[in-house]
Amino acid sequence: MINEMNGKKCILCGKEFMSDPLMFFDKMPASAQDIPSEDELEEEKEIDLSLYQCDGCGLVQFDCKPVDYYKDVIRSGGYSTTMTELRKDQYNHLIEKYHLEKKKIIEIGCGQGEYLEVLKSFFDVQSYGIENRETLVHKAREKGLNVKQGFVTDSHIFEENEKYDAFLMFNFLEHQPEPNKMLQSIYAILSDSGIGLITVPSFEYMMKYGAYYELMRDHIAYYTFDTLRILVETNGFEVLEQEIINRDTISVIIKKREKCQLQSMKEGFRTVKQDFYKLIENYREEGKKIAIWGASHQGFTVAASLELGNDIAYIVDSAPFKQGKYSPGSHIKIISPKDFYNNPSDVIIIIAPGYSDEIRRNIEKECKSEIEIYTLMTNHLERL
Repeated sequence: MINEMNGKKCILCGKEFMSDPLMFFDKMPASAQDIPSEDELEEEKEIDLSLYQCDGCGLVQFDCKPVDYYKDVIRSGGYSTTMTELRKDQYNHLIEKYHLEKKKIIEIGCGQGEYLEVLKSFFDVQSYGIENRETLVHKAREKGLNVKQGFVTDSHIFEENEKYDAFLMFNFLEHQPEPNKMLQSIYAILSDSGIGLITVPSFEYMMKYGAYYELMRDHIAYYTFDTLRILVETNGFEVLEQEIINRDTISVIIKKREKCQLQSMKEGFRTVKQDFYKLIENYREEGKKIAIWGASHQGFTVAASLELGNDIAYIVDSAPFKQGKYSPGSHIKIISPKDFYNNPSDVIIIIAPGYSDEIRRNIEKECKSEIEIYTLMTNHLERL
């Protein structure tokens, strides 16, 4: 018997497995595709399989290495009427709902093009495929299908600017020992708004119906809705739709996560910078001294990002452990309120969200001279 360990580390998150296996099987088939002939029976080796659950993300998986053909897609039921109709329904929904007319769609692991032929019948999309096994690629190309030979993580397969609007992957992910690397490679070839359709066997179904016979070495990982979501979200996607299809299969539609739009933050920086520089320029002409109240991260960020080190006399803060030190980045000395009251600046800018009114009252109470007081109010300076 053989049993090749992968180190008992989760293929999704890298955490250790739970200490005890969920199930142990001995004398299991070493693969589902290498079917021996009569004269090969004596040479065939069985395998021991231990099914573990990750202690971190919860993914259930075998602790062995993958079969040597895990990059190939070998389908026995690809031409069944049931599967053909199912794919047609999925394609119709995907194309119509997500406006993929005339767009480029690639199937990851397309075998000899069984499902790609169905996609090609939708004349309003551009269909492509990628398959690792050379003989399958040859068969697909004989059908007039546009198929690359290779595996999606191969660095030489795609041109630098080659992009697709959507991808398809049918019951292929569960074979993969490096699912993160696979999804990252797919992410790289998608347009900014690219989407994907993924199906995997449902581990919820197996647990519900006690379907232990669905377990095999070819399927390294056993995904639930939760663990599949963790995987895709870890790699830059969000789940748009999820459902059970054909009774025992999870189907999800995912999309590249949109980048955060920070226009308001960028505008806030410009506005604050403009207000500070205008205030400093006006009071510099009058020969007045300017200080900041608040040695917090907000004050430090403003002082450093606006390069105020030479324009601010000091920073006032009531925390004793900060006094006598200097602001990070801008290197402005931090003093106590008492020192400030004894020798106040002409202008004080309060950068202490939530405490502006309290600080203003204390200044007006303790200082005999009149001080011009400003506060940073959201994204602009406001005179109090």
